Amino acid sequence: MARTGLRRLVAIMATAMALLAWAAPPASAAESVATFTAKATINADGSMAVTSSITFADAAPATFQQVFDTATRTADDLEYRFTLSDITATSGGKDLGASVTGGPSTTTVSVPTASLTEPLQIAYTVRGAALSTPGDTVTVSWPLVQGLSMPVAVFDAEVTVPALFTGIDCAAGDPAAPGVCTFYSGGTHDTPNPVFHHEALPAGQVVVPTVRFPAGAVAANQDVHQVWSLDRAFSAAPLPLGIAAGLLLLGGLALWAAHRRIGRDAVVGEEPTLVAAFHPVGPGQSEFRVQDGIRPGEVGTLADERVDPVDVTATLLDLAVRGHLRITELPKASPHAPTDWTFARLQSSDPLLAYEHTLLDAVAPVQGDPVQVSNLAGSVGAVIGTVQSELYDEVVSRGWFAGRPDATRNRWARLGWIGLALAVLVTVALAAFTSFGLAGLALIALMLGVVLVAQEMPARTAKGTGVLRGLDVLRGSLLTQPVDTLPTGQGYVQLSSLLPYAIVLGGKDRWLQAVADSDDDDTPDSTDLSWYHGPDGWRLADLPASLANFVTTVQGTLFSR
Repeated sequence: MARTGLRRLVAIMATAMALLAWAAPPASAAESVATFTAKATINADGSMAVTSSITFADAAPATFQQVFDTATRTADDLEYRFTLSDITATSGGKDLGASVTGGPSTTTVSVPTASLTEPLQIAYTVRGAALSTPGDTVTVSWPLVQGLSMPVAVFDAEVTVPALFTGIDCAAGDPAAPGVCTFYSGGTHDTPNPVFHHEALPAGQVVVPTVRFPAGAVAANQDVHQVWSLDRAFSAAPLPLGIAAGLLLLGGLALWAAHRRIGRDAVVGEEPTLVAAFHPVGPGQSEFRVQDGIRPGEVGTLADERVDPVDVTATLLDLAVRGHLRITELPKASPHAPTDWTFARLQSSDPLLAYEHTLLDAVAPVQGDPVQVSNLAGSVGAVIGTVQSELYDEVVSRGWFAGRPDATRNRWARLGWIGLALAVLVTVALAAFTSFGLAGLALIALMLGVVLVAQEMPARTAKGTGVLRGLDVLRGSLLTQPVDTLPTGQGYVQLSSLLPYAIVLGGKDRWLQAVADSDDDDTPDSTDLSWYHGPDGWRLADLPASLANFVTTVQGTLFSR
């Protein structure tokens, strides 16, 4: 029973499908063009007048549309532009009222063709198809068939020429890679004008007749534009690449020569100028002595050509050690509270330099309460720039630099930034209008080099170079001198005087540890040092941690603006 039911169901479905097929209207044939016949006339000015006669294989469509490409781009970023004018669409002498729509690179002609019984004729004039070509020739090339959404069974064209031509060609097929037309000829007794023939052209494909003339027979009217692209703007062709490489090479050599001539330290003899040294004063004992009143802040500025936070901090400690300040560590409000300090001004006959006076007045005013480190940013921040400027003036007055290092850096950096801005503008112009953008990038790289090299342009004089070598000697002494060789009874004084220099040059930890190791009892030492007082219960063994904390805090506070 089940099998019988299945057979009945299949029979019913087959009968229904047959009835539906019988009742459905027959499918219309696909729209196609039976013949596409073109008559073209090339004028002496290079323009081409075209009249296309189109016969449909079946009933004409409601609307016929042809899309003309009016811009063609080549592989080398050239764009050839074409202009269509005098566009008409007729049939049997009647104007069909074609609609013409222009786009960035196309012109679309739409024609109402419903119930059309006679061939459709589309006429237009194209300019821009006459191109100057090698060999002193002019080549007229234009796709007579293009932009159709239906196939063409047979294409024929005749091109009337104004003069003798030297060659003809015809391509048909895919617009990206057309092949050869079925047939073309011309220049004979029977066919003096070029004629072109092709069959079975699928929808969307083209037929491109070409006629070549000697120079003077037809005027070239090509409208060609260079199209911007990254590949064109920054071309790696031999000439642009060679110019860019040459600029980099010559500019790099010039920058190296400028640094060598202007930014290199003066050459001196082998003998260094000592800044400070350990002088023997007895058997196994040496005293630390500073030469010519050279301050630790000046030492740090000479060493790296900059006034760094450590230079200002070392100056504060030096002022304290020399008796102008007392640094007092305050008791903590709680075990987890940050440490704070005050600066108290002391009377001292020791002379002050300009930058020292400015810094001292800021941290410990003559009239006023002691300043706390936590408030330094407000009280000292406004004068840090002045302190740095006066310190630069001081190293120049000592004859270590011919000019202020910061001014030299700023001058060269300003030159580099201005040059960089100009190089960017030049690069934009080169990339926009030429293929030499790589040369602009080379200029940008050179100007960035000037900005970077600007930091190395300050140069020490012969005197400054000699002192710099002396700093190397002092650094070696601070790192290697036995800490137990200081004169008996003067240990704390000597350790205090060398600490600011050790903070700048290195080795402070070993000297601070020497202070801590000398504290061999449990007695508080909060006031044993004249320049640093600690809270109740503070001992000399705490000095390394206290001073390390002080240096870090002061530098962060002063230079956190």
